[in-house]
Amino acid sequence: MNDVAIIGVGLHPFGRFDKSAMQMGADAIQAALADAGIDWKDIQFGVGGSYEVSNPDAVTRLVGLTGIPFTDVFNACATAASAIKACADTIRLGDYDIGIAVGMDKHPRGAFTDDPAKLALPQWYADDYDIGIAVGMDKHPRGAFTDDPAKLALPQWYAENGQFITTKFFGMKANRYLHDHGISQHTLARVAAKNFRNGALNPNAFRRKPISEDEILNSPMLNYPLTQYMFCAPDEGAAAVIMCRADIAHRYTAAPVYLRAVEIRTRRYGAYEVHATSAPLDEDVSPTVYASRAAFERAGVAPEDVDVIQLQDTDAGAEVIHLAEAGFCADGEQERLLADGDTEIGGAMPVNTDGGLIANGEPIGASGLRQVHELVRQLRGQAGDRQVGGTPRVGFAQVYGAPGTAAATVLTL
Repeated sequence: MNDVAIIGVGLHPFGRFDKSAMQMGADAIQAALADAGIDWKDIQFGVGGSYEVSNPDAVTRLVGLTGIPFTDVFNACATAASAIKACADTIRLGDYDIGIAVGMDKHPRGAFTDDPAKLALPQWYADDYDIGIAVGMDKHPRGAFTDDPAKLALPQWYAENGQFITTKFFGMKANRYLHDHGISQHTLARVAAKNFRNGALNPNAFRRKPISEDEILNSPMLNYPLTQYMFCAPDEGAAAVIMCRADIAHRYTAAPVYLRAVEIRTRRYGAYEVHATSAPLDEDVSPTVYASRAAFERAGVAPEDVDVIQLQDTDAGAEVIHLAEAGFCADGEQERLLADGDTEIGGAMPVNTDGGLIANGEPIGASGLRQVHELVRQLRGQAGDRQVGGTPRVGFAQVYGAPGTAAATVLTL
């Protein structure tokens, strides 16, 4: 099998824009092509991911109708990682030499659903102020991230009794985790404050204003222990990554970054994940644990070898939990690590150096590609004011989403 190298990355800024998701996707593709020093005609195939766009392959209308094969994927918050894996595996198998993975999304305010009937709720529920809860700095309706429980193999009563709310799950999981492992709510505020600070250093981030720990703690409580500014917000953006056979990478760049592993895992029985209708007595670990172990094994590196980390911080509790699930610390050590600054840009294990989801928001199709964009910039030494110290050689990215799907990616020089 062929090894795979990344030779170009491109990013359309995340936030709110007066243009379509397709236009943002085309901009990200052009940025990746410029970074790789090639033209669109050199791309032999593509993979696209999106939640809002049903046919990401239509972006070819904007960048060039060259007739290439183009596959569209969707896998919830793991969509971008799935696009990366599909692109890399196609090259590994020898079908093509060079390809592109692109993700794009444009989520409206009040993201992912706008009709209470979709959640088996009466119309007055929309007319009442309770239809939305402020998350990050936007409005999520109840039932955010999906519009029909049947789409996730859930019974209708799950929506009717008010459980079909992702923020509810995140709060419950964080609350139990903090209780079981002696972690304070202040640690959650430290995570969010760090990511807002990092976002302030990132010209492509959605949220570029630092927010203090006290302001985060004192913002409205949404789902205990998570306050308003501990959540990310759905938004808009696009990202693209160009890959090729590793043995030809030096034709395009003097500094290729090698894609050593992308592993995707779903939940096993016993794991308490998004939209679980019960908590099994015989518990199992999260799919993040299995995906991370598999990625490290395939890449031939260990968590202690990683120099820069990207974790899914849908909320501040998720970053805390994923630190342990991915193998970077033991359960409960996060309290000390955050207090000592170990996850800061200048710390021993920098996490979400570009601000993560909390500062960038989450256009689902692009989010995991944004992570890889940041890792490539860091490993090349091109991250500007947010560049980690030393000479980073290994990067790790993790995404996680409903109804319990996780992906782990390892990059090296």
